[in-house]
Amino acid sequence: MKKVLYFAALLFCAGMMSCEKEEIGGTATENMAGQWVVQIDAIDDSGNPIEQGEDYFGLGNTIMLTYNTSGNSATEMWIDDMGEYDLATQYGNPAYPNYSLKTKVAINQDALTFSSSNAANESGAFSVSIDGKILKGAGRQNNGSPADSIVFFVTYTNDPWYPDDGYTKYKVSGIRYSGLVENER
Repeated sequence: MKKVLYFAALLFCAGMMSCEKEEIGGTATENMAGQWVVQIDAIDDSGNPIEQGEDYFGLGNTIMLTYNTSGNSATEMWIDDMGEYDLATQYGNPAYPNYSLKTKVAINQDALTFSSSNAANESGAFSVSIDGKILKGAGRQNNGSPADSIVFFVTYTNDPWYPDDGYTKYKVSGIRYSGLVENER
């Protein structure tokens, strides 16, 4: 029995000494990737919300993701609203457009900017043009703590509600999701 315990202890010690801590690396876009709580507004050429333009789709704060591509490129990322802006589904009205957004954008990590021009939209009915920026520490959580903020402008090709509603583009803005209950909006 002593030999069995000795052998088991020897194997345990050998296993402990041979284990090395493996460092887990991040993605190439981790500086810009995240989960964001955003609102979409319809704005005019001056950047002001049009009448009834604040929270234009009436969805309140929604979640949007920015994340790396499967190629883990440091020069592009995905922007994805996870279907939140599919108005036909949200409101149960098939006459409403699908403004869902899932598109790749070019990124500049030094400037924390991203953009696309007439890019394919994987989940929506229209291609999109986007121009945006992440601002480190420029937002505030409900509890007063600083948070990164995101703001970008998006136009949809063949947008059925433009120009009749009086806006020129949409402004999507918000802050990084903290995960804390006290910061829920």
